[in-house]
Amino acid sequence: MEKSNFVDQIRIFCRSGHGGAGSRHFMRNKFTALGGPDGGDGGRGAHIILKGNKNLWTLLHLRYYKNVLAEDGEGGSSNNKTGRFGKDIIIEVPLGTIARDEETGQQEVEILEDGQEVIWLEGGKGGLGNSHFATPTNQAPEHAQPGLPGKEGWKVLELKVLADVGLVGFPNAGKSTLLSVITAAKPKIADYAFTTITPNLGMVEYRDGKSFCIADLPGIIEGAAEGKGLGHRFLRHIERNAVLLFLIPADSAGHKKEFEVLVNELEQYNPDLLHKQFIIAISKSDMLDEELKAAIEKELPADIPHLFISSMTNKGLLELKDLLWKVLNEEVK
Repeated sequence: MEKSNFVDQIRIFCRSGHGGAGSRHFMRNKFTALGGPDGGDGGRGAHIILKGNKNLWTLLHLRYYKNVLAEDGEGGSSNNKTGRFGKDIIIEVPLGTIARDEETGQQEVEILEDGQEVIWLEGGKGGLGNSHFATPTNQAPEHAQPGLPGKEGWKVLELKVLADVGLVGFPNAGKSTLLSVITAAKPKIADYAFTTITPNLGMVEYRDGKSFCIADLPGIIEGAAEGKGLGHRFLRHIERNAVLLFLIPADSAGHKKEFEVLVNELEQYNPDLLHKQFIIAISKSDMLDEELKAAIEKELPADIPHLFISSMTNKGLLELKDLLWKVLNEEVK
């Protein structure tokens, strides 16, 4: 298999900067032989900051970031001069990126907006110089604070694709073909399972210049929730989709069974996914007559909207766009 340019998880070691030490200095010049304390504060250690960039779609550019080591703050100096702060490191990431601590698994940062900046690991605070510790009874303090250490540890950056609509289905359900027809995306399409091994995003142009984002996600197989096939790598990406569009081909051996398997895999992975809005689209329906459509409709859940579409003939695609827009912008019960 060729190496993918889509990287949705990386592991890196991060360390923010150590704070600079405060200065223990006393004023000395040709006019003042025994001046008071004038030691300046140490500079803050550099932060490690995550910044959202809407033009990024993958973590590929960070693949070779094995160690991110931020600059230490400079020590304080005479004449109450504060040491230089460490230069912050800004890591640009795609929208939908989550940062976790590897050891605890705790989520630390979530980036959802373009230009959003969040301090991920704070730099250590600089120590106070001895001028802060002068008192009436101790006018020449020898004490100054050391800088505080930065934070460090193994971290994980994880990308969950941000899209309004997620296409869900078995391999060869026709998801990539549908995406290529209703958007400007050009996913790889072929007649074999797992043609799509990474998410493909496309913008659907709707009426009056409106648009919404749809994601063709890798196909589910039974056992995906346990990590079979593309497993968790796929299921992670549907957590952010507002609407899940289930694509079931007209030539499926069992439309109801296929839908139930898909829903079961979602439930096994994360039961909260069942609270999303579902829509069912029967793809490749240009091969169906009215009698077969009626038979398929009887199999489908009555409480979930469904349509018959064909990406080859464009049948039902306008109605599909209308329904998706309505569901995204109104709370359809």
